[in-house]
Amino acid sequence: MNTTKNKTHIVHDLFAFILIVFLAYVTQDFLIPIFFAILLSVLVYPIVKYFETRLCFNRIVSILIAILVFTSIIFLIFVLIGIQFQDIMDKSDMYYDKILEKTNILIKETENSTGIESKDIVGGDSIEVKEIVKRNSNKIVDFVTRSGAILSDFVLTPLYMFFFLLYRSFLISFLYKATSKVSDRKNMRLILDQLYDVQQNYLVGLVSVMFIVGVLNSIGLLALGIDYPFFFGFLCALLLLVPYIGIIIGSLLPALIALATKDSYWYSFGVIAIFGFIQFIEGNFITPKITGSKVSLNSFVSILVIILFSMLWGIPGMILALPITASLKVIFDHSVKFKAIGFVLGQAEEKYFSNKAKYRLKIWKRIRKQKRKENK
Repeated sequence: MNTTKNKTHIVHDLFAFILIVFLAYVTQDFLIPIFFAILLSVLVYPIVKYFETRLCFNRIVSILIAILVFTSIIFLIFVLIGIQFQDIMDKSDMYYDKILEKTNILIKETENSTGIESKDIVGGDSIEVKEIVKRNSNKIVDFVTRSGAILSDFVLTPLYMFFFLLYRSFLISFLYKATSKVSDRKNMRLILDQLYDVQQNYLVGLVSVMFIVGVLNSIGLLALGIDYPFFFGFLCALLLLVPYIGIIIGSLLPALIALATKDSYWYSFGVIAIFGFIQFIEGNFITPKITGSKVSLNSFVSILVIILFSMLWGIPGMILALPITASLKVIFDHSVKFKAIGFVLGQAEEKYFSNKAKYRLKIWKRIRKQKRKENK
């Protein structure tokens, strides 16, 4: 009887999970700006609180000033990126010719050393730029359409932020009223505090890590003498918003610039090597030190959820994957039913590994000792 009941619960949980994923996919245009608004509201809340408590401003005025300052900083960053990127695009023809020249030399060297003809390497037919645009016209139209949706998100997200910050006390009171027992209310308060700490720690830590990585990237590019070192250094740091993949994308552009402007191919490899080393330092030392143990997701789970959320929501999903999963872990940790899932999402302590290793070593020694007795 219990076995049948357990199977029924498993089927219900699986069906509920599939339904949630389906609804999340169907309503992504509605959910994505809301999730971004929640995250950014957590980031902006200390500024709002400062204006309300220290400067004694009205709540609405405090929220409007905080959101205006935040959106102005984001807009300024995008303007600076656009200006610098336009300067690079003005020299794109020169970069293209030099890259093509070096690529042809590399192809000829490969042809001489291996005996493979160049047409077998790059193909015999040349493709003009117009033909490429023609073939990808549908993709361009889709991108423009998607850009409209992105622009609408930029409008909706600050609007949602305003209302979340304005009605924050009201929403918290609603959650308290939804729990009838006093013990449940205390548990709800604990969950809300931990959720806020997780998101605040993640966001503030991410901004700090991006600044440090941007400085390190810029120093590395300056040492190699690459053009636009600060632009590429901080652009790659900004792409840390997309974990693991952003650093790869961010290293390709300065590597191409190095290939176009430097005499040796090794400068391009040097750019990739420096960025890879900084990524190693960031992942193993900087982020754990700054972010701390509050966003305690293990690396395997982090990679899995980034892939899954990218399949679900694309690039916005990759950005939202870690904070959403970290929030779910807090909820699972306080749930009796899903506590095991919360455990498997978290970091495995070194003590756990050392104890397991000692136990296995003890068993191995015991088996070895037993075999020696049998041989005697």
